Amino acid sequence: MKTTDCIKTRTCPKCGAEYIGVPALSRVANLGSICSDCGSREALESIGIDKTEQDKIIETIHNSMKN
Repeated sequence: MKTTDCIKTRTCPKCGAEYIGVPALSRVANLGSICSDCGSREALESIGIDKTEQDKIIETIHNSMKN
């Protein structure tokens, strides 16, 4: 991946959100690149974390990136 690819605006095929940055690779067949939030959710789901806890974890990640 070229460095300039990281600053391109993309649309996540899973949630429809626009994002900038390095995409995550979906664990779902034929989805390809997804936003980092969906990538994190797929990873958390794969180890049995429920949606409520996923929301808390994603919020914590977002909050830690603001500082």
